[in-house]
Amino acid sequence: MKVITTIGDMKAVINKHHHQTIGLVPTMGYLHEGHVALVTQAKKENDIVVMSIFVNPTQFGPNEDFESYPRDFDRDVMLATEAGVDYIFAPSVTEMYPRTSSLHLHVGEMAQTLCGASRPNHFDGVVQIVTKLLHIIEPTHAYFGQKDAQQLAIIEALVRDYNFPVIIRSVPIIREADGLAKSSRNVYLTPIERQQAPVIYATLQQIQNEVWTIAEGIAHIEKVTTGKVDYLTKLSYPDLTKPTAETTAFILAAAVYIGTTRLIDNVIWEVTACCAQ
Repeated sequence: MKVITTIGDMKAVINKHHHQTIGLVPTMGYLHEGHVALVTQAKKENDIVVMSIFVNPTQFGPNEDFESYPRDFDRDVMLATEAGVDYIFAPSVTEMYPRTSSLHLHVGEMAQTLCGASRPNHFDGVVQIVTKLLHIIEPTHAYFGQKDAQQLAIIEALVRDYNFPVIIRSVPIIREADGLAKSSRNVYLTPIERQQAPVIYATLQQIQNEVWTIAEGIAHIEKVTTGKVDYLTKLSYPDLTKPTAETTAFILAAAVYIGTTRLIDNVIWEVTACCAQ
């Protein structure tokens, strides 16, 4: 496994492998089992696996946790090596953004709901870095987790609408034994907050099974935890619009502040057309 820190060196490596399939696993580091699951899937489908580790400043708002976002590069290298990654691309911020960009990518309606509603310009930053990574590494496949379902839907739209020659693969959410979705930000939780956090997924399941309404789910989360619900909503997926009678694929998604930590989770499911409501 080799660590590469410059765009020029990364492109030189990719040129050596241009006759092989390449799987890209984009991450912001502080790896966990969810990232390992992405690598595992990528190894099954590709000759070479490249993992990017880059905490992208353009997707963080002015009052968000860019500076304090958890980082442990040595541990990341160890876990990536154990998982079977062939190359880590770990550029600096100045390597990826050597000058102020004169062009800006803007995500439309898909970014106006869920996380985008309270994080303006977040997904503009996401598509900016994903576009750069796809051009630099030129993967045949790129792997994203379903935990960031809105991000996944937007990246799929980016690739489809702008004809990127890459196949996007989604990998199911990896959870702790108590149901909490794996996340690098889970490290922020205090012991008491960590005990409360699985309530989010349990609530989504109750709403999906029509035991509770969305309003009842929100009330439950805010009653039994110290959390504050940012959103909890049901939309069609992957277009992220209000469901209609013709909708057959749904997402039930939530973002909850528990303490200072913003946790997201979702469930995605399909129904037959005759039963979709």
